Amino acid sequence: MDEQQAISATRRWIADVVIGLNLCPFAKRVFEADTIRYVVSAAADADVLLNDLAIELETLAVADVADIETTLLIHPFALRDFLDFNDFLGPADRLIKKLRLRGVVQIAGFHPDYQFSGTDLDAVENYTNRSPFPMLHLLREDSITAVASVPDELLQIPERNIETLRRLGQARIVALLRKATGGGSDANAS
Repeated sequence: MDEQQAISATRRWIADVVIGLNLCPFAKRVFEADTIRYVVSAAADADVLLNDLAIELETLAVADVADIETTLLIHPFALRDFLDFNDFLGPADRLIKKLRLRGVVQIAGFHPDYQFSGTDLDAVENYTNRSPFPMLHLLREDSITAVASVPDELLQIPERNIETLRRLGQARIVALLRKATGGGSDANAS
């Protein structure tokens, strides 16, 4: 898989799943404005990925929001096991603190095998964070604050997403994930 294939699959996932199902009501604006930076890391391990993450955190922090509002760091070769990916989020958060970006940038994780604590592997709510590849979503906190004029609306998003996915059904969401990768095996087929 080359870099452009990973970006194309990610863009299809955003269009068809994230925006198509309205899982994130803020995604459409940045997607259509083309202010999402897509970076594909060639990292095969957590240490190299952490270096790539540092570069992207600093890039986002200094970039003009009109050019780059958010970054997706796609890493198809590193942290393919969800438990390893989940464990990586701690060092990623410590890196934000080390770079003095706490309160500036936060990270959301997406993974083909994402599983919320206390859920079964096939629980529908896990699909709200399932993506074609492991990826880290770097978000400007100012952007979140700007769109969160009604904080209670933000709190309702996870519940609304779970209800949306329950109505859709697991078979349909799995089909959408497979479509994003062109039917490849990187989409979760559990």
